Amino acid sequence: MDVAKIIVDVSTRQTNKPWTYQIPENLRLIVQPGVRVQVPFGNGGRQIQGFVLEVTTVEVVSTKIKPITNVLDLEPVLNPELLKLSAQIADHNFNFRISILQAMLPNVMKAKYQKSLVLFDSKLIDDEQVKDLFVDRDEIPFDLDSIPVELISKIKHYQGLKALGFNYYLKDKARVKKVKKYKNLLTAEQYDQMRKNLKKNAQKKARFLTYLMQHVTNDWKLVSDLQKHLNLTSQDITLANQNGWITLTEMETYRQPLLSSEIQSTQALELNSEQQDAFAEISAALMQQKPQTFLLEGVTGSGKTEIYLQAIAQTIAAGKTALFLVPEITLTPQMVRRVKGRFGDDVALLHSALSDGERYDEWRRIQRQEVHVVVGVRSAIFAPLNHIGLIIMDEEHESSYKQDDNPRYHAREIATWRAKYHQSVLILGSATPSLESRARAQKKVYQLLRLKKRALDNPLPEAKIIDMSEVMKQNGDEIFSPQLKIEIEDRLEKKEQVILMLNRRGYANFMMCRDCGYVPMCPNCDLALTMHKDTQRMECHVCGAMEPIPHKCSECGSSRIRPFGTGTQKVEEQLQTLYPQAKIIRMDNDTTRRKGATDRLLEEFGAQKADILIGTQMIAKGLDFPNVTLVGVLNADTTLKIPDYRASERTFQLITQVAGRAGRANKAGSVVIQTFNPNHYAIRLAQTQDYESFYQQEMALRKNWRYSPYYYAIQIKLTHPNEIDVAKISYQIVDWLKDKVGSDTMIFGPAPGAIRRVKNRYIYQILLRYQFDTGLEEILNTLVTDAQKMIDKNIQISINRDPINL
Repeated sequence: MDVAKIIVDVSTRQTNKPWTYQIPENLRLIVQPGVRVQVPFGNGGRQIQGFVLEVTTVEVVSTKIKPITNVLDLEPVLNPELLKLSAQIADHNFNFRISILQAMLPNVMKAKYQKSLVLFDSKLIDDEQVKDLFVDRDEIPFDLDSIPVELISKIKHYQGLKALGFNYYLKDKARVKKVKKYKNLLTAEQYDQMRKNLKKNAQKKARFLTYLMQHVTNDWKLVSDLQKHLNLTSQDITLANQNGWITLTEMETYRQPLLSSEIQSTQALELNSEQQDAFAEISAALMQQKPQTFLLEGVTGSGKTEIYLQAIAQTIAAGKTALFLVPEITLTPQMVRRVKGRFGDDVALLHSALSDGERYDEWRRIQRQEVHVVVGVRSAIFAPLNHIGLIIMDEEHESSYKQDDNPRYHAREIATWRAKYHQSVLILGSATPSLESRARAQKKVYQLLRLKKRALDNPLPEAKIIDMSEVMKQNGDEIFSPQLKIEIEDRLEKKEQVILMLNRRGYANFMMCRDCGYVPMCPNCDLALTMHKDTQRMECHVCGAMEPIPHKCSECGSSRIRPFGTGTQKVEEQLQTLYPQAKIIRMDNDTTRRKGATDRLLEEFGAQKADILIGTQMIAKGLDFPNVTLVGVLNADTTLKIPDYRASERTFQLITQVAGRAGRANKAGSVVIQTFNPNHYAIRLAQTQDYESFYQQEMALRKNWRYSPYYYAIQIKLTHPNEIDVAKISYQIVDWLKDKVGSDTMIFGPAPGAIRRVKNRYIYQILLRYQFDTGLEEILNTLVTDAQKMIDKNIQISINRDPINL
């Protein structure tokens, strides 16, 4: 008997294993590894999605094996590499395998389930309200929102009597886009003769026949183009088909992601001596076709992207494919322009700003091997490319490459695995590499390539540190120091551009009553609500809770409740007051929510239709605007105040990256760094972009503190609606761990999370730090299995390897 090993769409520890299903004879040729199938699961006829991992033949056994109901794909949607990879990630990161498999596919290919209520025996039902649900039907869609609350208990009662039951249906949301096309059926002479036979007042038909006569081909052409060109209706097209003038069909087409303006074709640039030396090393590795990882460390503006592009060109010439990852959606439009400008339609995109349909079509182009290059953000690491020759991770230090939510993974780890699988080259690029990557380069695990000067040989921008505590002592502006105001005025007079970065979106950090100190808090999380002036609302940036901006304090009734702190909206408002003649663009999560907004705003700024660009961290990296000569860091301390051992590293990286946006062409650049901690080493060293000194100092501290990269870390997080319960179980787990972990493994906690409550669940965390503990993975897997028994107590537990945020 032919059977399939299938991972089912149920995210629990008990189901995190392959289940065996019989392959019906009529599906035997279709069911193969990587195909999605529909299978019955559990009692009650519940139909769910599953992924076929393996097909094998077994002897007939006494236990009845359920058959596969149907297939959702005629060919595999996951190749053998990705199936193998899913197992590696699930085991390494304590994930459910089904979660990894689903993360590898576009959203439209994830299962959607529909439940229906079935009438088995109306004679057993004596309640008219329940009978009225069905009218003359035996089955109706069941949705708790559409069924009156008072009927739910009655339905449950009749279900017990076998008068009612439920059916479950699996719906596939993946839809191919089709367009109508037409083809000529007659010769030019025939069209001409028909036109001559028309009545004199049939002017539209005459125009139609003239066009067909002049454009006779055997090719299929778009009906929409024909309608637009001749101003025809759908009825005109239908009539032409009925009269035998044309034949119609529907053909599949791709939904193409569009940028706000046309992409200009570009040619390869001449590399300077430093770039050439780095490229020669990469080129040699590409030719040898062996797995090798390069850490390309280059100062901002050193021309790393051109090296990437020339490496991609060599990869394509060798008949291989390339995967190019960027950390932020903000960087995607500019990078897409550069990559598509060089390689045209041979490039596919995968990022969250695409519609579901566009992402599905781009994924299909990749799977069908119609493109050689993929550009995308973190999730693009799962792109179904074959014959990968090159993987690039630009700005490899960025925390956005790590997904801390389920399924947890780091794109760098997966890139390393895929590079090894394909015997390909991996390039990790950054002006400020993560300490982990640089430490690996020091140990020769990675090959270090350094670019110490800018590509155009222009100097790094001159940076000034402004002590805001001194500014405040002189009753100065809390947002703009006098020095920064002077610099902005100077750039506006010279018609040069300015970038200002603030680590906060919204209008202000929070509202506070000046009389009693009350701060409006999120009802679901232990967080202050953020004020958004444009929407006149207070918002929680974690759970999305909203309420109107208060005009009176709800605690003491005072009307002296005011915004406290600074947000991007407030900066924009003050700038417009200070410089009414300036055109300002604000970029944050609020202004870039709409599809295409990011590209449009960056295009406007690049075309010099604006003088000042204000933004959050999203504008700190990768952007290249020749006319930007001033960068202002309005609050350099924001990331320093985060209770995390990586705070100094993030501050250094952020300031260095945003400073690098200035003076990238032939105009000198300047940077103004406003801070209340002017002597902090991260800020001082970022002023001169001295990565080497920062690396040495920070590594010495990490060694003393026993932090990464000297020690590995694992975070165990527990949540529960009741704080006492979650604290109690956390202490029980710590006691259990003490007897099982290695003697050198350190256990910290349990302790409340940095944010104590999120979405009405209290958070406790336990941190493990270790260098070697061979049995730890098995211990933690046991913990996860045992934790499944705690679900009834409403405890949720997650294990995060090498967490980015503590």
